[in-house]
Amino acid sequence: MRLRVEFTTEPFDLDEAPAHALVAREVVEAAELDAVDVGPFGNTVEGGADAVLTAVDALLRRTLESGATRVSLQINVLGEGGR
Repeated sequence: MRLRVEFTTEPFDLDEAPAHALVAREVVEAAELDAVDVGPFGNTVEGGADAVLTAVDALLRRTLESGATRVSLQINVLGEGGR
């Protein structure tokens, strides 16, 4: 099964990326995912279920430890073969 996750971390800071946002980027870029799109107001990752769920666990733990006060995420099932 393939999954797509869209997520944001808060609080926002338009002048400088907060520590939790930098940690989120580190986590998803280091994970074994098929696609990573990191943007200023939202992020999207895709991959196999195990890799995505492992990354989400690390993302939640590390961003909260780094000062995030809210993490919003949405997970979509893409199926076995892709989109």
